[in-house]
Amino acid sequence: MKIYSVNDPEFKAYGRVVTGLEDACREILENLPLTPLPEGVGYVPTEPILQKLPAADIFRDHVFGGMPVELGWCNGHNTKLNCLEYHRDSEYNLGTEDFILLLAKMDEIGEDGILDTACVKAFRVPAGVLTEVYATTLHYAPCHTDSEKGFRVLVALPWGTNTDRPVMENLTREDSLMTARNKWLLAHPESSEAAGGAVIGLKGVNIDIASDL
Repeated sequence: MKIYSVNDPEFKAYGRVVTGLEDACREILENLPLTPLPEGVGYVPTEPILQKLPAADIFRDHVFGGMPVELGWCNGHNTKLNCLEYHRDSEYNLGTEDFILLLAKMDEIGEDGILDTACVKAFRVPAGVLTEVYATTLHYAPCHTDSEKGFRVLVALPWGTNTDRPVMENLTREDSLMTARNKWLLAHPESSEAAGGAVIGLKGVNIDIASDL
């Protein structure tokens, strides 16, 4: 699988590199190593170590326009796609090491609600580069570039995202995809998420980039 860079023109349809917040990013990068590094993949929506930093206020005002923000992390080791998700808002990522995002676009979802994984593209994010992933971009857990180092990645989203799903009746097909607050998930049939009851919304190969690293 070809691995593009977020600095390549191919990334423009999926997101952008954010500049001007170097001091806040440096503060976050100094504290991300204090968070765990699982053998698999771990995620927390809100990390107190990060949330108490002055950088949290910078992200609130300069990234999310004054909206309440949660600074969490997704850390660990991974090379597979497994699922794709989306939010109603952009997600911002920043890693202590290079990492890879597997991405597709919402408009590539078929009329049957299924996305072919052949649409997925891979993008390498250099360490220390703040990246916006647009709300219209399907994404999921990062992939590592070095199995020994793994990845530690900031996940910045509007407050409450990825917390408990609202208690509600499903009125639309999209409602059935909601697995958490502000989180809609398309699972690959081979994934543990599908085994746990998530809606199967991906067809094709469950991409594994291990041989491409």
